[in-house]
Amino acid sequence: MTTNVNEYIYREIQPEFNSEITQKFIAAGLEIIRACISCGTCSGSCPSGRRTALRTRSLIRRALIGDKSVLSDINLWFCSTCYTCQERCPRNLPVTDLILKLRNIAVEEGEILETHLNLCKVFYDTGHGVPVNAPEHQAWRELRKSLDLDELPPTVHSSQKDLKECQTLMKLNGFKQLLDKLSAQKEVEIMLA
Repeated sequence: MTTNVNEYIYREIQPEFNSEITQKFIAAGLEIIRACISCGTCSGSCPSGRRTALRTRSLIRRALIGDKSVLSDINLWFCSTCYTCQERCPRNLPVTDLILKLRNIAVEEGEILETHLNLCKVFYDTGHGVPVNAPEHQAWRELRKSLDLDELPPTVHSSQKDLKECQTLMKLNGFKQLLDKLSAQKEVEIMLA
């Protein structure tokens, strides 16, 4: 990037003009978001945007101006992380990384889809997003046996020791605590509804 673009990105801005979301981008090393010129290339080239209401440029712009409603916007979850927007961005911005960071911020703020929360619970409990050892997946186990494979693949499905190790890692990195917090929030929301 040219010197003037770098100077623009790293310029001192009065803190009151920086949104809380922008501050989280900066803390994550994504201060380059300030170089977005809102050209729309990301939105125009987005494969998901052709089929959904996902407008990448709009999400980024809303994050920059501090519109917290972006965190509860369902469109935030429609990005398939194909990186097309990032490959085509004339400013070489890490657009997909920005979307992923927005998702992380959304989850930290308690904005998570019920389906994602349920998937996280299953992942913690079984070590997989789609556990083959669940009772409703008996047909898969039968298919594996018919192909002379072990009924359960050589993953945490068949090793309680490895599953416990994965769960320990999820506790150590804060995943389990976040999952418990989000589950409790959802329970309160259900009771209040």
